[in-house]
Amino acid sequence: MHDQVVDPPGELRVPLPSPQVLGTLDEARAAIDALDAALATLLEHRAAVAAAVQRLKPVGGFAGRDPDRERRIVEAMAARAPSLGPARLARVMNAVIEAGLDAAEQTPPNTGEHRDRDARTFKNARRASR
Repeated sequence: MHDQVVDPPGELRVPLPSPQVLGTLDEARAAIDALDAALATLLEHRAAVAAAVQRLKPVGGFAGRDPDRERRIVEAMAARAPSLGPARLARVMNAVIEAGLDAAEQTPPNTGEHRDRDARTFKNARRASR
């Protein structure tokens, strides 16, 4: 696996080889490993930014989800990844959003007085969404 996908710090770099030039199974798997490493880095960073969003929203966690915004996100992604299409991307993004909210719930932000309020908000919203 490729552990160095952020180089320099704050900048993600990953090769995007054309699938047509991948001549062996090992080459194809190495390309997938590099993409997976970059994807994991992006997902981790997205979850951290989403946690900041939750902290800033009046109602955070699962109760604070915005279906219209999520639809717009999927539409924008489908324009960049037409072979996946909106239906597949909606499932992927739902999983990404839920994982980010779950991570934020498990690791409430350390913001002093807001930390306890945010933790209660996340827990209560999660219970309400079940």
